[in-house]
Amino acid sequence: MTVIKNMALGRHATARIPLLPSIPPAQARNADGPGRTSRRRTRRLWGVTMAIVAVALLLNLPLLNAINVSFKPDAQINSPLSLPDAPTLAHYANALGASGYNFPAFFANSLQISLGSVLLVLIIAVPGCYAGIRLHVLRGYLVTGMVGLRLLPAIFFSVPIYVLFMATGVLDTVFGLVVANTLLNLPLAIVLLSAGMNDVPREIEEAAVLDGASVYRVLRSVVVPILAPTLVAVAVLTFVFSWNEYLFGVTLSSTRATPITVGAANFVTSYGVQWGDLSALTVLSSIIPLAFAIFAQRYLVSGMTVGAVKG
Repeated sequence: MTVIKNMALGRHATARIPLLPSIPPAQARNADGPGRTSRRRTRRLWGVTMAIVAVALLLNLPLLNAINVSFKPDAQINSPLSLPDAPTLAHYANALGASGYNFPAFFANSLQISLGSVLLVLIIAVPGCYAGIRLHVLRGYLVTGMVGLRLLPAIFFSVPIYVLFMATGVLDTVFGLVVANTLLNLPLAIVLLSAGMNDVPREIEEAAVLDGASVYRVLRSVVVPILAPTLVAVAVLTFVFSWNEYLFGVTLSSTRATPITVGAANFVTSYGVQWGDLSALTVLSSIIPLAFAIFAQRYLVSGMTVGAVKG
């Protein structure tokens, strides 16, 4: 009886054991799925990286070609796709003044014009945007009209500015070119700063006012720190646009305030274009704005996207 009872209990215990679900053949074959997925993801990332590198090389091909040509001897410049057999620094020496032109002064003029334009644009745009936004004036058609002014070609303003500067005695001066570049870049600065100031919470300003802060203190201690990324974006764009400006430089300067963009034309002579010297000057003149933009790129991206996403 005991044996029969144990056999019965064993049969019932066995019946209570649930059956494990069977694994389909397809899932069984993919048992190593995580590793295979990881390898697939790695290959995809490498593909994306290679595509980005190819696009970057394509976009920077003119600068890379200028670097290549700047080290070539004159006899090898006619072979554009070849690397220099005997690299030379003679073109860089010419670009730095060995050719007889005062290129260090041209670089200094461009640096003063660009930094002065950045400073003047921020001094005018920051309080102007703050007053316009808080008084509900800077919106709608006014902002659209400012964008339209920035889209107009610079030649549209060159003749009136030339006549005005000649009458006021600021023609061929660094200050005159600073004012001209400020007028050209101010609409863009106002558009970016107005978008940023619209996102500044009014409650923060009201709390500062309740603590006894004046309007200027609120602007200086509350609004400006919040708008730091937008201010950096405005500064970078103004600097780069002012550094690359050619039309105002060639029409509003002659000898005393010649920027580097106009001074580079000295290498285009009646005997031909001195490509090696011009390429070396191009490389040297690109270092400062590139370094300025790379240093501030983190703030540039965030400042340009202010106001783009609304909750």
